[in-house]
Amino acid sequence: MSESLSQDRIVELQQLLNQYNHQYYVLDQPTVPDVEYDRLMRELIDLESKFPLLKTADSPSQRVGGEALKEFSQVTHQLPMLSLDNVFSAQEWQGFVTRISDRLKSASTIQFCAEPKLDGLAVSIRYENGVFVQAATRGDGRVGENITENVRTIKSIPLKLQGTDYPDVIEVRGEVFMPKASFDKLNAAAIAKNEKVFANPRNAAAGSLRQLDSKITAKRNLAFYAYGLGYVEHQQNVEKGEQWLANSHYQRLCQLKSLGLPMCPEVRLLENADLVEAFYQDILAKRDQLTYEIDGTVFKVDDIALQQELGFVAKAPRWATAYKFPAQEELTLLKDVEFQVGRTGAITPVARLQPVSVGGVTVSNATLHNQDEIMRLGVKIGDTVIIRRAGDVIPQIVSVVLDRRPDDAKEIVFPTECPVCQSAVVKLEGEAVLRCTGGLFCGAQRKEAIKHFSSRKALDIDGLGDKLVEQMVDENLIKTPADLFSLTELSISTMERMGQKSASNLIKSIEKSRHTTLAKFIYALGIREVGEATANNLAQHFLTLSKIKEADEESLQKVADVGVIVAKNIYNFFKQPHNIEVVEQLENLLTWPDIEKKSVDELPLIDQTFVLTGTLSQMGRNDAKAKLQALGAKVSGSVSANTHYLVAGEKAGSKLTKAQDLGVSVMTEDDLVALLASYGVK
Repeated sequence: MSESLSQDRIVELQQLLNQYNHQYYVLDQPTVPDVEYDRLMRELIDLESKFPLLKTADSPSQRVGGEALKEFSQVTHQLPMLSLDNVFSAQEWQGFVTRISDRLKSASTIQFCAEPKLDGLAVSIRYENGVFVQAATRGDGRVGENITENVRTIKSIPLKLQGTDYPDVIEVRGEVFMPKASFDKLNAAAIAKNEKVFANPRNAAAGSLRQLDSKITAKRNLAFYAYGLGYVEHQQNVEKGEQWLANSHYQRLCQLKSLGLPMCPEVRLLENADLVEAFYQDILAKRDQLTYEIDGTVFKVDDIALQQELGFVAKAPRWATAYKFPAQEELTLLKDVEFQVGRTGAITPVARLQPVSVGGVTVSNATLHNQDEIMRLGVKIGDTVIIRRAGDVIPQIVSVVLDRRPDDAKEIVFPTECPVCQSAVVKLEGEAVLRCTGGLFCGAQRKEAIKHFSSRKALDIDGLGDKLVEQMVDENLIKTPADLFSLTELSISTMERMGQKSASNLIKSIEKSRHTTLAKFIYALGIREVGEATANNLAQHFLTLSKIKEADEESLQKVADVGVIVAKNIYNFFKQPHNIEVVEQLENLLTWPDIEKKSVDELPLIDQTFVLTGTLSQMGRNDAKAKLQALGAKVSGSVSANTHYLVAGEKAGSKLTKAQDLGVSVMTEDDLVALLASYGVK
């Protein structure tokens, strides 16, 4: 590239980086991931090194951070707060070690203090006579923002140092960050209120520290780890300040820890540079298990005398560097959106992306979760988006770079029919996902439908395990539950690991399952949220399958334990032609005895409301619920003044307390067993 073109590119890069700095540090609204910022900065540094006369004093490469916010007073650091240079590979790390050795002109073994690179905001905390007096951001390295009142709210930072052995003035340098759990809670609350969410924990920490109202900061549950020292002084004896300090960076951190300041538990002292790669790989492997976000590791020459000998370049120490991880966020293009159908019928939008490497893995797809998430992101086909991939988590779109949206960007339109079986799609009240209603027919759901149909509490087909069902579907032996009854010993015995005897036993079990009950058959259909108890209630209320199929939502809600959502699920299921086709096939294949409507005398617990809580050791709560309902009782999930009995198992909690407060009769599990036995129910 010529000098003229390089000058144009340098100006462009400077403008871009200044813009991104302003968005991140001043507005708290980053529009590009860190990896994009790092890439542009490295390009600028490379060009300025090739054409040093084009380097200007106001270049972002000469700055450490962003400008101090005007809303806060400014603090001038007595010792500059410098940033770190980065390396991104083992080869670049070796280059760093070589530069150190060459400058020191020594072949002596160099120890390193190794730390995770915390993803937060650098701050300097000043103590005078052991008392917290001031906290400031890094700012531009020379002048930062006075955030004393906000940092004072961070519970892990002592307001008074422990013990008595410390200099009169000591500035602690470290990182304020937001733990992952706090970040998730903060964003969940924001989504619930339809408010702006933070892109990542570092952005959240920065935004929290810049709140003008420190009460807001106090609610954000920020944390802090010390990683070094700034200015140190003893007013009575200037030398004491230096004498107090160890000549080891690691030992200095231990000194700070002894004063009550938090130190990252992953910090280690490494005997030589050969151990660095192992530390890097170890931290990378456990990254997702850590309670805080990191984006790499930091290695510092441990010997303070060697640090002083090595000195600094314009914006960073020569004795330390950040060895960064592969980026977990990247920019790419959203080329299209397709819709996948899950095993439960949930329809999920999947973003088809221009392939990009994220975290060392090539990503070409990302989940968009549901319609609500797409609306929250405001994403369109054709957008440039930020992709995030953390460990084994499915890649997801974090945000949209609106400045890069093309004029022909397209809205994402959700299907009204299942893309697999063309059954109707519904979105129930209280749910964020769309669902296919063709449960018995849909190819995407058929494996789970058949597994459920043949399970112990449904048709109870012994010998038909999950793996065998999957194999049969994969080999096109069965497509719907009705196809089970067309299987032959010959067709089964030819399958892998299925001999003639196993095939014969399975056929006998299938034949046996032809004789069932209406309740079991309803449960076997796998209608969403229709469990054993609800299936039994449906059977007892309507008596015949035809009446259940014909019932409208209002009629269905008259059944015990059937609310608005369950009624809608049942109604939608029986209104799909594909489902009806399979159900009618099964009706011709199965038999069940007629149900005679029970008289009031046969329902001794009618109009009685029970609540079950705690662990029932003699029977499961579902079994207890079904037995009570068979006797006419209503079983509720919550205690109220209308509750007649609370059955309290082991570790009963708040429901028991509420029942006692309301004067509700409390039964033990033994009491319940005795009650059921008195009516001939075991």
